[in-house]
Amino acid sequence: MTGSSGVSVVVAGGGTAGHIEPALAVADALRELDPSIRVTALGTERGLETTLVPARGYELALVPPVPLPRKLTRSLFALPAKVVRSVRATRAVLRDVDADVVIGFGGYVALPAYLAARGTVPVIVHEANARAGIANKVGARVATRVLAAVAGSGIHGRGSSEAEIVGIPVRPTITELDRAGLRAEARAHFGLPQHGPVLLVFGGSQGARSLNLAVSGASAALAAAGVSVLHAHGPKNTLDVATADPDAPYVAVPYLTRMDLAYAAADAVVCRSGAMTVAEVSAVGLPAFYVPLPHGNGEQELNAGPIVAAGGGVVIADADLTPEFVATDVVSLLTDPDRVSAMSAAAAGAGHRGAAAEVARIVLEVAGRGGRA
Repeated sequence: MTGSSGVSVVVAGGGTAGHIEPALAVADALRELDPSIRVTALGTERGLETTLVPARGYELALVPPVPLPRKLTRSLFALPAKVVRSVRATRAVLRDVDADVVIGFGGYVALPAYLAARGTVPVIVHEANARAGIANKVGARVATRVLAAVAGSGIHGRGSSEAEIVGIPVRPTITELDRAGLRAEARAHFGLPQHGPVLLVFGGSQGARSLNLAVSGASAALAAAGVSVLHAHGPKNTLDVATADPDAPYVAVPYLTRMDLAYAAADAVVCRSGAMTVAEVSAVGLPAFYVPLPHGNGEQELNAGPIVAAGGGVVIADADLTPEFVATDVVSLLTDPDRVSAMSAAAAGAGHRGAAAEVARIVLEVAGRGGRA
């Protein structure tokens, strides 16, 4: 690994897809710029990266996770020892791959990556959420460059300088998606009719009970309006659909492995508003009903803010997402082609489709500053 003449980049964004996908999008963009670049992803044994990273063809180095508790609990007492152990392991990885630059996206492995790289390897921090997490706030203090998806995230560079707004890196299969061109293939793939509106529903990798209950509870109203549904309910959940209309079917699946085809088949979306979800849905130009998680620090509602302000989406509180809302407001949108078209254009215009390439360019610039590129 260390014998190659290419730049060595370490990406740190393990744990959830929201941290991993931006990291892999940047990795893809780096390879597009220069195939000799070596990318190593940091991860943990319990994160989604154990499957996502190898599937995309990248080296995965496992280190002990450092979950940062949001509240004052007993777990805080064990935190220092966990940090030391993980930093030591991460430092060994950086030496093994002869890292020229580390770029972190938050999550369980970002903090040890920042601490291990401090003073030896240049650091870049990317904050995807509208409200910065603890790991990235710490990392920003030692970073050469601090990037953010949107303004006002609360993350700053050295000397309180403002973060550079670059958007969220999204993989090319999404940013370059030809929804109209793939529509027929996508609908055939999922067993959906070629004509009529389609509603896409998903609540993340594990699904979301409130979304499942609300949309499935309105299945009869959706079918009566001629609206077909493609619903990813989560692998641990089941879905009881009240109606099965061949002209407006309700297709329920545990998980969507081809999100590109799911986006191409759809006319509108009901989904959570994690940063990565908002970035992808807006990048493909789909109108959306964003349903923020009802707990946490409120970041999910903030994530959807710019798209909603541009007219490309609607935020609905988790408690207000009912079968009645779906039967009225969601059906009203999907049966109004002019409104769907206007919201689609607004959503597409509000995103940062070139974010992955821009971040990759910054990574190479910083790696050159490290003196070993």
